[in-house]
Amino acid sequence: MSDVVLLGTGGWNWPNPFCRCASCEWARAAGETRTNSSALVDGTVLLDCGPDVPGAAVRHGVPLDGVRLLLLTHAHADHVSPQVLTLRHWAGRAEPLVVAGPPAAIALHEHWVDPAGAVELRTVLPGDKVTVDGYEARALPAAHGDAITGTCVLYDLTTPDGTRLLYATDTGPLPAETLAATDGRAYDLVLLEETFGDWPGSEAHGHLGLREFGEAVAALRRNAAVAGHTRVVATHLGDHNPPGPELARRLGAHGAELLPDGAVLTFPGPGPRTVAPQRVLILGGARSGKSLEAEHRLLAEPEVVYVATSLQTEDDAEWAERVALHRARRPAAWQTVETLDLVPLLATEGPPLLVDCLTLWLAAGYEDPARIDALVTAWRRTRRRLVAVSNEVGSGVVPATESGRAFRDALGRLNAAIAAESDEVWLTVAGIPQRLR
Repeated sequence: MSDVVLLGTGGWNWPNPFCRCASCEWARAAGETRTNSSALVDGTVLLDCGPDVPGAAVRHGVPLDGVRLLLLTHAHADHVSPQVLTLRHWAGRAEPLVVAGPPAAIALHEHWVDPAGAVELRTVLPGDKVTVDGYEARALPAAHGDAITGTCVLYDLTTPDGTRLLYATDTGPLPAETLAATDGRAYDLVLLEETFGDWPGSEAHGHLGLREFGEAVAALRRNAAVAGHTRVVATHLGDHNPPGPELARRLGAHGAELLPDGAVLTFPGPGPRTVAPQRVLILGGARSGKSLEAEHRLLAEPEVVYVATSLQTEDDAEWAERVALHRARRPAAWQTVETLDLVPLLATEGPPLLVDCLTLWLAAGYEDPARIDALVTAWRRTRRRLVAVSNEVGSGVVPATESGRAFRDALGRLNAAIAAESDEVWLTVAGIPQRLR
């Protein structure tokens, strides 16, 4: 049996003591403090050791005297603290210790090693393996780095009892070589960075935001690196993220967990704690964020069928541009189907469906109650995971025409009927989703 202690789950620090953003203010008020990302495996292997880590170990009551292998991902200052070797020396620790990492990270430690001591510095590059006391660590490529760090790596770690862990921070979208190297690994635990929330440009900084995090989980599911029993935990969190409750909800949609610093995970142990609802209806007005919310919920799925009920038109350039923007933001692995024939899709087995949107589906035949009844029945009986978007129009002005009023009324009735058969119903307003049931 193996255990993993999350000594830190922050990027630098969250909250940032110099920042007064809503995220940092929430963290201060809630007493949530996240320090430099680091994990301790069985008291023997330490993954990253930034300047906060020794103090974090003390706060969480976790001694570091048993560490025999220190694995460093790169040379950024929140991941390396060579002074820790002096603390170890002052404590009189003479047991062997291997410090392994990329060249720039190892170079920072050279002047802190006692020549008469038992500390070995070992340079690793992607593809290299380090084995200490039965723990095997394999370095994998990371999409991260600059003139300071040079090469950066992630780690695939196997413990003596066979527990498998993927430590993936810092990195942008996982490189193809890393996905190939993790193919079929079926990890017990994946510690995956999620630094930037919804802030644009995360990839340019060699990190993941919430969207890229979901896409990375999907890629790991497609290659069976993340299996049914795998626990996925977000780490390297920063104040570009939403406050904790909303972040936990967003991560939960990906089957991932938000855990506090000091959390202890034991393997073998319980698998993922989140169960996705089967049928979800997301309502909202124009530009309320309802489509983005629907897409976010399925980003971590290995396969998704995007059902577009807006059929391509040749004589409406503005509408064609809207459709093109929707297509551009969908993951490349998603399959797009343009159809109004929803009932057969709901009746068949297959990957999750994202239907966008029921409003346009209804417009093609709102006068036909039998068509609506058939859809509601299919929605009730479907065995597929299903997320659908629809407009909430009842709060606007009364339409000026009889046909407009009839359509508004029909859409209200359809939304109510689908909501009654849904496991969850959400309303988005100003980009903020609110759960109705």
